[in-house]
Amino acid sequence: MYGGYVLYLAGAGWLTASSILAGFSQTWLMLIICRALQGFALAAFLPSGIMILGSTYRPGPRKNFIFSVYGACAALGFFAGIFFSGLCSQFLSWRWYFFIGAILSAVTFISSYFSVPSDFAERRKAKVKMDWAGCCLSVPGAVLLVFAIAESSYAPQGWKTPYIPVCFSLGVIFLGLMVYVEGWVVEHPLLPGDLFAVKYLTPLVIALLCLYGSLGIYFLYAVLYMSDIMGAGPLQIVAWTVPMGVGGLILATAGGLIMHKVSGTILMLISCIGYAGSGLFFAVIPKGGIYWGFVFPAMICGTVGIDISFNIANVFITTHLPKAKQGLAGALINCTLHFGIAIFLGFADIVKSETEHLGQFKSFKAVFWFETALALVGGLIVVFFVRIHHAKSDLTVEERAALTAESRNA
Repeated sequence: MYGGYVLYLAGAGWLTASSILAGFSQTWLMLIICRALQGFALAAFLPSGIMILGSTYRPGPRKNFIFSVYGACAALGFFAGIFFSGLCSQFLSWRWYFFIGAILSAVTFISSYFSVPSDFAERRKAKVKMDWAGCCLSVPGAVLLVFAIAESSYAPQGWKTPYIPVCFSLGVIFLGLMVYVEGWVVEHPLLPGDLFAVKYLTPLVIALLCLYGSLGIYFLYAVLYMSDIMGAGPLQIVAWTVPMGVGGLILATAGGLIMHKVSGTILMLISCIGYAGSGLFFAVIPKGGIYWGFVFPAMICGTVGIDISFNIANVFITTHLPKAKQGLAGALINCTLHFGIAIFLGFADIVKSETEHLGQFKSFKAVFWFETALALVGGLIVVFFVRIHHAKSDLTVEERAALTAESRNA
């Protein structure tokens, strides 16, 4: 409706304001609310960022490199978050974690205002309408479903606690109604059916849902394991996660140079191996296991997994959709990422709670085995159902459609 530029700026500005509010929180409830507000900001500028990049660059090596750099920001962002959290925990206050985030997002807002190309006027001409029905059904449906799964491991009686199955059932009902409304009622659905008409897109999204779910488990439980089991302090954890930041930079350079030469399917398989390896090394680490033998290779595998898969998915989806649907492409990638993390983190908590009688060490092991299995499921889907060709220079979707129309008229 308004283009990527407006939403990107709005998201960065909203993140700045909500981060400042989080830093001044006086109660846990206020902090939780502020964190939820930060989520609205991410939902605004992450899809719009992909939209801007996807519509600005033509298919080819340059676009591959740009998205490789964008993908590296995920690993660098994870490391930066660990770095500043460790720094604030050791020398400052937890409030400064949010204040530093507010400063960085404010810098992003100001620099983006002057440097990001505006597409506001062009998008307003399209006269796209907001799908309020789909929005009002999808948000409560997703929230209730995720809440039921995540809260079930902490509820007094687990799934037998009355509000857990009630919330789960309501979430399923809301999402079911959303599917009906999106497919047969509204004129401009949030996720139109022809979006999934792109060959291999549906199995790719399902595979990414599993892979991103394993990523979320790894991000949280690797830090908890290093802290609770290995006894690492905040700054030591920062040092141990350095390979993710460095690896992200290396893969950003290498990925952009080889994506047009190597099959995307092969790269996705390498990514799946990385996801599985990040969990496997933590799953087999013995008590007293050394950093260089287990944690270091797990960090390398983690950055291989996220950087490659994120780049391949971004380039594939944005290249195979017209410019008018680049925003939907960004939204699809963003939803897959966060929904996968939220859902499977809930299942990971269930695994941990169900194995706590074995002791903390073995319950962590069970979670990492679950993460590894999840990554392998994603890998199997890629092997049997996904085929992605080289990301080489090519015509855009609009240019191919125009060429086809000309040939038919001739």
